[in-house]
Amino acid sequence: MIGSVFKTVLILCVLMLSACDHPSDDEFDLNAALGGVADSGFERAVNPREFQFPADHAAHPDFRNEWWYITGNVESDSGRHFGYQVTFFRIALTPSSDQPSSRSQWGTNQLWMAHVALTDSEGQQHLHDQRFARGAAGLAGQENKLFRVWLEDWQIVGSSDAQFPWAVTVKADGFSLNLQLSPEKPVVLQGDAGLSQKSGGVGNASYYYSLTRLATSGELYLGDQRFVVNGQSWMDREWSTSVLGDDQVGWDWFSLQLDSGHDVMLYQLRNAAGEADAYSAGKWVLPDGQSESMNMQHVEFKPLRKWCLAEGNADCYPVEWSIIAPEKNINWTVEAVVDDQLMQTGITYWEGAVNVTDTRTGKMLGRGYLEMSGY
Repeated sequence: MIGSVFKTVLILCVLMLSACDHPSDDEFDLNAALGGVADSGFERAVNPREFQFPADHAAHPDFRNEWWYITGNVESDSGRHFGYQVTFFRIALTPSSDQPSSRSQWGTNQLWMAHVALTDSEGQQHLHDQRFARGAAGLAGQENKLFRVWLEDWQIVGSSDAQFPWAVTVKADGFSLNLQLSPEKPVVLQGDAGLSQKSGGVGNASYYYSLTRLATSGELYLGDQRFVVNGQSWMDREWSTSVLGDDQVGWDWFSLQLDSGHDVMLYQLRNAAGEADAYSAGKWVLPDGQSESMNMQHVEFKPLRKWCLAEGNADCYPVEWSIIAPEKNINWTVEAVVDDQLMQTGITYWEGAVNVTDTRTGKMLGRGYLEMSGY
């Protein structure tokens, strides 16, 4: 887990910084940027590679797209639950080899975008914010001397060589986050040893790894209310040049952390008919950090309830799901803690905190996050 319109918006953002500060109301197509025909000068994810950590926490600018994607569920001392999202996207407008030399401090072929969100279960509210910036003049980027991914004052910061703990700091419209993250499990390589094939074309894949259980502590502000919080987060890291095929229109992506210590990543890619694609995938992670791929032919996803942006509106998202996988004794109901967790940014998609319960007994099994696009 962006088309011609998005490409146009990105180029305009690079040319006119004011457009990045105040994005157009026009939406752009997330799916098309992850597919399409990329410039031959970009690197492509074709073969499995040897991952190096902590080096691979850093940017891979020879690829067109990349993200650091963190979601989590935390609770205050009084038990008040919050979900949060902090995502940094790097997008190369041209291959590095085509970047002309420039004496200007503004010269760059890299655009950065960040999305942040906070879900308050008790208050039944979801707040979100976004920013764009050029990867120049100190506005945004990734650096290694002191590991940092940032866009203005939104940032992820680690020690030298990207060692943990990492600090996530965000001050957004209506909320702020100041969190510390430390992994409790080793890196999980998704797909085939980290090569995650998303469609049939050669190179339509990403290099993809996850940290599925990050102990999380710190504080957050909702308006002027301060909450000391603890919980768990999940980080996905992907870089690619193209991934989606022409017939793939969206996806449903679940990252679930169970009270038993197991973690589960499941996603189904959907075609125009709404059917699951053969390149859908899943990973089952044991409490000790060992992981195994799941046979998606034996996993059944069924929407149970939808939420619509407005009455009669065609923009409807399944906010309650049945997931059945007999091989893992999975018979779960996954339900949003707040129905409206729509990210109405330049890219519109649904991303939010969910509860996992045993469908047979009604017992709560854990929490997680769900992302949906293409509806």
